[in-house]
Amino acid sequence: MKVAVENSLSHLKQALQNSGCEIVSFDSAASADCCVVSGQNSNIMGIADTSTKASIINADGLTDDEVVAQVKQRANQVH
Repeated sequence: MKVAVENSLSHLKQALQNSGCEIVSFDSAASADCCVVSGQNSNIMGIADTSTKASIINADGLTDDEVVAQVKQRANQVH
């Protein structure tokens, strides 16, 4: 599963990689299966205006393990 992670969430990248996710640049969010955002900016990089089939996960207030679990849950819904 390809996951785009907002730059401010670099600590999540390792946790997601360890769980088997492929991390892609947030600039490549359109090609990702899932995007993880911090919630600090409700429209990070204009994503509200971007057409994407990717699930958006707001990591605000979640632990790394909770974010990984949500990514895996979304992956199971897609496949």
